[in-house]
Amino acid sequence: MSRVPSGQEARTMGNRSDTTKAASALLTESSVPVTTVNRVEADGVQVFYRSAGDSNAPVVLLLHGFPSSSFMFRELIPRLADRYHVIAPDLPGFGFTEVPVWRNYTYSFDALADTIEAFTEAIGLRRYAIYVFDYGAPTGFRLAMRHPERVTAIVSQNGNAYEAGLGDAWGPIRTYWAQPTPENRKVIRDNILNPEGTKWQYTHGVENPETVAPESWTLDAALLERPGNKDIQLDLFLDYASNVKLYPKFQEYLRQSKPPLLAIWGKNDPFFIPAGAEAFRKDIPGAEVRFLDTGHFAIETHAVEIADAMKEFLEANGVPGRREEAA
Repeated sequence: MSRVPSGQEARTMGNRSDTTKAASALLTESSVPVTTVNRVEADGVQVFYRSAGDSNAPVVLLLHGFPSSSFMFRELIPRLADRYHVIAPDLPGFGFTEVPVWRNYTYSFDALADTIEAFTEAIGLRRYAIYVFDYGAPTGFRLAMRHPERVTAIVSQNGNAYEAGLGDAWGPIRTYWAQPTPENRKVIRDNILNPEGTKWQYTHGVENPETVAPESWTLDAALLERPGNKDIQLDLFLDYASNVKLYPKFQEYLRQSKPPLLAIWGKNDPFFIPAGAEAFRKDIPGAEVRFLDTGHFAIETHAVEIADAMKEFLEANGVPGRREEAA
Protein backbone atom coordinates (compact mmCIF):
# COMPACT_ATOMS: atom_id res chain seq x y z
CA MET A 1 0.00 0.00 0.00
CA SER A 2 1.34 3.46 -0.89
CA ARG A 3 2.19 5.77 1.97
CA VAL A 4 0.55 9.18 2.05
CA PRO A 5 3.31 11.82 2.18
CA SER A 6 3.51 14.02 5.25
CA GLY A 7 2.81 17.73 5.03
CA GLN A 8 6.54 18.54 4.96
CA GLU A 9 7.18 15.92 2.26
CA ALA A 10 4.28 17.25 0.21
CA ARG A 11 5.66 20.78 0.43
CA THR A 12 9.13 19.52 -0.60
CA MET A 13 7.67 17.62 -3.53
CA GLY A 14 5.71 20.71 -4.55
CA ASN A 15 8.85 22.85 -4.42
CA ARG A 16 10.69 20.33 -6.57
CA SER A 17 7.84 20.36 -9.07
CA ASP A 18 7.92 24.15 -9.22
CA THR A 19 11.70 24.08 -9.68
CA THR A 20 11.39 21.50 -12.45
CA LYS A 21 8.75 23.60 -14.24
CA ALA A 22 10.88 26.72 -13.91
CA ALA A 23 13.95 24.91 -15.23
CA SER A 24 11.93 23.50 -18.11
CA ALA A 25 10.60 26.96 -18.98
CA LEU A 26 14.11 28.41 -18.84
CA LEU A 27 15.41 25.63 -21.07
CA THR A 28 12.61 26.28 -23.56
CA GLU A 29 13.38 30.01 -23.65
CA SER A 30 17.09 29.47 -24.17
CA SER A 31 16.97 26.37 -26.34
CA VAL A 32 19.13 26.24 -29.44
CA PRO A 33 17.14 26.65 -32.69
CA VAL A 34 16.71 23.38 -34.52
CA THR A 35 18.54 23.00 -37.83
CA THR A 36 16.77 20.85 -40.39
CA VAL A 37 18.19 19.20 -43.51
CA ASN A 38 16.15 19.48 -46.69
CA ARG A 39 16.21 18.86 -50.42
CA VAL A 40 14.55 20.66 -53.30
CA GLU A 41 14.79 20.32 -57.06
CA ALA A 42 16.18 23.41 -58.77
CA ASP A 43 17.76 23.71 -62.21
CA GLY A 44 17.44 19.95 -62.63
CA VAL A 45 19.55 19.42 -59.50
CA GLN A 46 18.55 17.97 -56.12
CA VAL A 47 19.87 20.75 -53.89
CA PHE A 48 20.59 19.76 -50.29
CA TYR A 49 20.32 22.57 -47.78
CA ARG A 50 20.22 23.28 -44.07
CA SER A 51 17.75 25.72 -42.59
CA ALA A 52 16.87 27.11 -39.19
CA GLY A 53 14.96 29.95 -37.63
CA ASP A 54 11.58 31.60 -38.05
CA SER A 55 10.49 31.50 -41.69
CA ASN A 56 9.04 35.01 -41.26
CA ALA A 57 12.34 36.46 -40.08
CA PRO A 58 14.82 38.23 -42.40
CA VAL A 59 16.82 35.73 -44.44
CA VAL A 60 20.55 35.11 -44.27
CA LEU A 61 21.85 32.97 -47.15
CA LEU A 62 25.15 31.20 -46.42
CA LEU A 63 27.33 30.12 -49.35
CA HIS A 64 30.24 27.80 -48.62
CA GLY A 65 33.53 27.31 -50.47
CA PHE A 66 36.00 24.65 -51.57
CA PRO A 67 36.24 21.84 -50.54
CA SER A 68 33.50 22.16 -47.95
CA SER A 69 29.71 22.16 -47.78
CA SER A 70 26.94 23.61 -45.64
CA PHE A 71 28.42 21.47 -42.85
CA MET A 72 30.97 24.24 -42.31
CA PHE A 73 28.14 26.40 -40.96
CA ARG A 74 27.09 23.94 -38.24
CA GLU A 75 28.23 26.30 -35.45
CA LEU A 76 27.11 29.54 -37.11
CA ILE A 77 23.57 28.56 -38.10
CA PRO A 78 22.13 28.15 -34.57
CA ARG A 79 23.89 31.33 -33.43
CA LEU A 80 22.07 33.34 -36.10
CA ALA A 81 18.78 31.44 -36.18
CA ASP A 82 17.46 32.96 -32.97
CA ARG A 83 16.92 36.16 -34.98
CA TYR A 84 17.14 35.20 -38.66
CA HIS A 85 15.86 32.61 -41.11
CA VAL A 86 19.14 30.96 -42.07
CA ILE A 87 19.53 28.98 -45.30
CA ALA A 88 22.71 27.14 -46.31
CA PRO A 89 22.74 25.10 -49.55
CA ASP A 90 25.42 22.72 -50.80
CA LEU A 91 26.77 23.85 -54.16
CA PRO A 92 26.66 21.31 -57.04
CA GLY A 93 29.71 19.06 -56.77
CA PHE A 94 29.88 19.49 -52.99
CA GLY A 95 28.29 18.03 -49.89
CA PHE A 96 25.04 16.18 -50.44
CA THR A 97 23.62 18.03 -53.43
CA GLU A 98 22.98 15.50 -56.21
CA VAL A 99 23.39 16.22 -59.90
CA PRO A 100 21.72 13.56 -62.09
CA VAL A 101 23.83 12.10 -64.88
CA TRP A 102 21.18 13.02 -67.44
CA ARG A 103 21.63 16.68 -66.52
CA ASN A 104 25.04 16.77 -68.31
CA TYR A 105 26.01 19.49 -65.88
CA THR A 106 28.87 21.82 -66.77
CA TYR A 107 30.86 22.60 -63.64
CA SER A 108 31.58 26.30 -63.98
CA PHE A 109 30.93 29.26 -61.71
CA ASP A 110 28.27 30.54 -64.08
CA ALA A 111 26.51 27.19 -63.69
CA LEU A 112 26.84 27.22 -59.90
CA ALA A 113 25.26 30.67 -59.84
CA ASP A 114 22.47 29.52 -62.17
CA THR A 115 21.65 26.63 -59.85
CA ILE A 116 21.75 28.68 -56.66
CA GLU A 117 19.61 31.38 -58.29
CA ALA A 118 17.08 28.69 -59.23
CA PHE A 119 17.34 27.32 -55.68
CA THR A 120 16.49 30.69 -54.11
CA GLU A 121 13.47 30.96 -56.37
CA ALA A 122 12.37 27.36 -55.71
CA ILE A 123 12.18 28.00 -51.96
CA GLY A 124 10.74 31.50 -52.34
CA LEU A 125 13.64 33.73 -51.25
CA ARG A 126 13.02 37.26 -52.47
CA ARG A 127 15.24 39.28 -50.13
CA TYR A 128 18.31 38.10 -48.27
CA ALA A 129 21.59 39.06 -46.70
CA ILE A 130 24.31 36.93 -48.21
CA TYR A 131 27.38 35.41 -46.55
CA VAL A 132 30.10 34.56 -49.07
CA PHE A 133 33.18 32.46 -48.43
CA ASP A 134 35.78 31.27 -50.96
CA TYR A 135 33.81 29.77 -53.92
CA GLY A 136 30.67 31.20 -52.40
CA ALA A 137 31.97 34.69 -53.26
CA PRO A 138 32.00 34.45 -57.08
CA THR A 139 28.72 32.53 -56.86
CA GLY A 140 27.12 35.10 -54.56
CA PHE A 141 28.44 38.14 -56.41
CA ARG A 142 26.96 36.78 -59.64
CA LEU A 143 23.58 36.53 -57.86
CA ALA A 144 23.97 40.07 -56.54
CA MET A 145 24.80 41.48 -59.97
CA ARG A 146 21.75 39.77 -61.48
CA HIS A 147 19.38 40.82 -58.71
CA PRO A 148 20.81 43.72 -56.72
CA GLU A 149 17.35 44.50 -55.37
CA ARG A 150 17.27 41.17 -53.53
CA VAL A 151 20.47 41.66 -51.53
CA THR A 152 20.02 43.43 -48.20
CA ALA A 153 23.66 43.12 -47.08
CA ILE A 154 26.86 41.18 -47.79
CA VAL A 155 29.15 39.47 -45.31
CA SER A 156 32.43 38.41 -46.89
CA GLN A 157 34.39 35.89 -44.85
CA ASN A 158 37.52 35.43 -46.94
CA GLY A 159 35.37 35.87 -50.03
CA ASN A 160 37.43 37.71 -52.60
CA ALA A 161 36.62 40.16 -55.43
CA TYR A 162 40.02 41.77 -56.08
CA GLU A 163 43.31 40.73 -57.70
CA ALA A 164 45.08 42.23 -54.69
CA GLY A 165 43.41 39.59 -52.53
CA LEU A 166 44.94 36.59 -54.29
CA GLY A 167 47.80 35.14 -52.25
CA ASP A 168 50.88 33.20 -53.33
CA ALA A 169 49.08 29.89 -52.69
CA TRP A 170 47.37 30.44 -56.06
CA GLY A 171 50.72 29.97 -57.84
CA PRO A 172 50.20 26.36 -59.07
CA ILE A 173 46.60 27.14 -60.06
CA ARG A 174 47.67 30.23 -62.00
CA THR A 175 50.09 27.99 -63.90
CA TYR A 176 47.19 25.66 -64.65
CA TRP A 177 45.16 28.62 -65.95
CA ALA A 178 47.98 29.68 -68.26
CA GLN A 179 48.76 26.14 -69.42
CA PRO A 180 45.86 23.74 -68.81
CA THR A 181 47.87 20.70 -69.81
CA PRO A 182 47.34 17.17 -68.46
CA GLU A 183 50.65 17.55 -66.63
CA ASN A 184 49.57 20.70 -64.81
CA ARG A 185 46.17 19.18 -64.08
CA LYS A 186 47.96 16.23 -62.47
CA VAL A 187 50.06 18.58 -60.31
CA ILE A 188 46.88 20.08 -58.85
CA ARG A 189 45.28 16.66 -58.40
CA ASP A 190 48.31 15.21 -56.63
CA ASN A 191 49.16 18.18 -54.42
CA ILE A 192 45.80 19.68 -53.48
CA LEU A 193 43.11 17.04 -53.91
CA ASN A 194 44.29 14.72 -51.15
CA PRO A 195 43.58 14.37 -47.41
CA GLU A 196 46.79 16.15 -46.41
CA GLY A 197 46.01 19.10 -48.67
CA THR A 198 42.48 19.35 -47.32
CA LYS A 199 43.65 19.27 -43.70
CA TRP A 200 46.27 21.94 -44.46
CA GLN A 201 43.59 24.32 -45.71
CA TYR A 202 41.80 24.00 -42.37
CA THR A 203 44.81 24.23 -40.07
CA HIS A 204 47.29 26.56 -41.79
CA GLY A 205 47.48 29.88 -40.00
CA VAL A 206 45.60 28.61 -36.95
CA GLU A 207 47.41 29.32 -33.70
CA ASN A 208 46.21 26.08 -32.11
CA PRO A 209 45.29 23.53 -34.81
CA GLU A 210 43.82 21.25 -32.12
CA THR A 211 40.87 23.65 -31.91
CA VAL A 212 39.77 22.66 -35.43
CA ALA A 213 37.35 19.73 -35.38
CA PRO A 214 38.84 16.86 -37.42
CA GLU A 215 35.47 15.82 -38.80
CA SER A 216 35.54 19.00 -40.92
CA TRP A 217 38.43 18.06 -43.18
CA THR A 218 37.70 14.33 -42.82
CA LEU A 219 34.21 14.75 -44.30
CA ASP A 220 35.52 16.95 -47.10
CA ALA A 221 38.30 14.49 -47.94
CA ALA A 222 35.85 11.58 -48.00
CA LEU A 223 33.46 13.40 -50.35
CA LEU A 224 36.35 14.34 -52.65
CA GLU A 225 37.01 10.62 -53.11
CA ARG A 226 33.62 9.99 -54.73
CA PRO A 227 33.96 8.75 -58.31
CA GLY A 228 34.43 11.66 -60.68
CA ASN A 229 34.52 14.34 -58.01
CA LYS A 230 38.19 15.21 -58.41
CA ASP A 231 37.61 15.95 -62.09
CA ILE A 232 34.74 18.23 -61.07
CA GLN A 233 37.07 20.11 -58.73
CA LEU A 234 39.79 20.35 -61.38
CA ASP A 235 37.26 21.83 -63.82
CA LEU A 236 36.28 24.41 -61.22
CA PHE A 237 39.91 25.25 -60.46
CA LEU A 238 40.40 25.94 -64.16
CA ASP A 239 37.21 27.99 -64.40
CA TYR A 240 38.17 30.11 -61.39
CA ALA A 241 40.06 32.24 -63.92
CA SER A 242 36.63 33.41 -65.15
CA ASN A 243 36.05 34.92 -61.71
CA VAL A 244 39.25 36.95 -61.88
CA LYS A 245 38.11 38.30 -65.25
CA LEU A 246 34.80 39.25 -63.64
CA TYR A 247 36.39 41.07 -60.70
CA PRO A 248 35.95 44.46 -62.43
CA LYS A 249 32.23 43.68 -62.89
CA PHE A 250 31.90 42.63 -59.26
CA GLN A 251 33.56 45.89 -58.25
CA GLU A 252 31.25 47.89 -60.53
CA TYR A 253 28.26 46.28 -58.83
CA LEU A 254 29.67 47.20 -55.41
CA ARG A 255 30.28 50.82 -56.46
CA GLN A 256 26.85 51.26 -58.00
CA SER A 257 24.68 49.38 -55.51
CA LYS A 258 26.76 50.00 -52.39
CA PRO A 259 25.22 47.21 -50.30
CA PRO A 260 26.12 47.28 -46.62
CA LEU A 261 29.24 45.13 -46.46
CA LEU A 262 31.17 43.46 -43.66
CA ALA A 263 34.49 41.83 -44.54
CA ILE A 264 35.52 39.59 -41.65
CA TRP A 265 38.61 37.62 -42.62
CA GLY A 266 41.08 35.17 -41.19
CA LYS A 267 44.21 37.28 -41.62
CA ASN A 268 46.51 34.25 -42.02
CA ASP A 269 44.70 32.86 -45.07
CA PRO A 270 47.31 31.95 -47.74
CA PHE A 271 44.70 32.02 -50.53
CA PHE A 272 42.78 35.23 -49.88
CA ILE A 273 45.03 37.69 -48.12
CA PRO A 274 44.08 40.78 -46.06
CA ALA A 275 44.55 43.16 -49.00
CA GLY A 276 41.41 41.64 -50.51
CA ALA A 277 39.33 42.60 -47.49
CA GLU A 278 40.75 46.12 -47.37
CA ALA A 279 40.06 46.60 -51.09
CA PHE A 280 36.30 46.59 -50.51
CA ARG A 281 36.67 50.09 -49.07
CA LYS A 282 37.75 51.38 -52.50
CA ASP A 283 34.30 50.66 -53.87
CA ILE A 284 32.26 50.93 -50.67
CA PRO A 285 33.94 53.56 -48.47
CA GLY A 286 31.69 52.64 -45.57
CA ALA A 287 32.53 48.93 -45.69
CA GLU A 288 33.38 47.46 -42.31
CA VAL A 289 36.59 45.42 -42.24
CA ARG A 290 37.65 43.14 -39.38
CA PHE A 291 40.51 40.67 -39.12
CA LEU A 292 40.71 37.53 -37.02
CA ASP A 293 43.93 35.83 -35.98
CA THR A 294 43.22 32.59 -37.81
CA GLY A 295 43.36 30.96 -41.23
CA HIS A 296 41.19 30.35 -44.29
CA PHE A 297 38.36 28.56 -42.45
CA ALA A 298 37.95 31.30 -39.86
CA ILE A 299 34.54 29.96 -38.91
CA GLU A 300 36.12 26.80 -37.50
CA THR A 301 37.86 28.75 -34.75
CA HIS A 302 35.86 31.99 -34.49
CA ALA A 303 32.20 31.10 -35.02
CA VAL A 304 31.13 33.04 -31.92
CA GLU A 305 33.00 36.18 -32.95
CA ILE A 306 31.67 35.98 -36.52
CA ALA A 307 28.08 35.46 -35.36
CA ASP A 308 28.28 38.37 -32.95
CA ALA A 309 29.84 40.63 -35.60
CA MET A 310 27.17 39.65 -38.13
CA LYS A 311 24.30 40.38 -35.77
CA GLU A 312 25.76 43.74 -34.81
CA PHE A 313 26.44 44.61 -38.46
CA LEU A 314 23.03 43.54 -39.76
CA GLU A 315 21.22 45.34 -36.94
CA ALA A 316 23.17 48.53 -37.63
CA ASN A 317 22.46 48.39 -41.36
CA GLY A 318 18.72 48.01 -41.48
CA VAL A 319 18.41 44.22 -41.27
CA PRO A 320 17.21 43.77 -37.69
CA GLY A 321 16.58 40.22 -36.60
CA ARG A 322 13.30 38.93 -35.26
CA ARG A 323 13.26 38.71 -31.47
CA GLU A 324 10.94 36.64 -29.33
CA GLU A 325 8.22 38.78 -27.74
CA ALA A 326 8.21 38.88 -24.00
CA ALA A 327 5.58 36.62 -22.44
